[in-house]
Amino acid sequence: MLNHVSLHVPSGSVTVILGQSGSGKSTLLRSINHLERVDSGFIAIDGELVGYRQDGDTLYELKEKDILSRRADVGMVFQNFNLFPHLSVLDNVAEAPVSVRGLPRAEAQALARELLARVGLAHKADAFPRQLSGGQQQRVAIARALALKPKVLLFDEPTSALDPELVNEVLDVIKELARTGTTLLIVTHEIGFAREVADHVVFMDQGRIIESGHPDKVLQQPDQPRLREFLAKVL
Repeated sequence: MLNHVSLHVPSGSVTVILGQSGSGKSTLLRSINHLERVDSGFIAIDGELVGYRQDGDTLYELKEKDILSRRADVGMVFQNFNLFPHLSVLDNVAEAPVSVRGLPRAEAQALARELLARVGLAHKADAFPRQLSGGQQQRVAIARALALKPKVLLFDEPTSALDPELVNEVLDVIKELARTGTTLLIVTHEIGFAREVADHVVFMDQGRIIESGHPDKVLQQPDQPRLREFLAKVL
């Protein structure tokens, strides 16, 4: 559950969200792309409300097809990849631009090949998810999220389901995205990674943001005892 969360994310920035399990991190991400409905307040991307339209002071939830259209601006990469097992790697990446954006299939496949090359998997285009390692599957999931050309990309603990030796190959792809100016919100426990890529670090506890700021300040000189306790356990 979220409680009085207020967060501004500048375009092109990298925001890392930290906190214990159950602190509200994943709920916050799911609220941003309207997989969770909020009871009050609003979420906007580039000034456009997500999931609602506003009439005066009243918010009205959009119809499902309009929600899906707006959600295309928010890419999401989950812990467990969520690839379609019956589709090739190429078609996993190409499917959303065809079905959501209406791109011709040949154009979508060309885009998919370009994105697979970007995540280092051009040679796996014809493979199926079961033939890939966990790290490779997660890189395909990142390419798939990028295929809709979202305005913001959400990562929900993208390395937590991976064997330790596969973590860096996924983090390297995310670092590269961070350098290209893609707006990223990342829930992770990888503190070293957060220190390296984040412009802003947010710490959540019991559904609230209790500390936020520049990584150097938040991770090295935290004000909140709760955050100091958390860092002592994970560092």
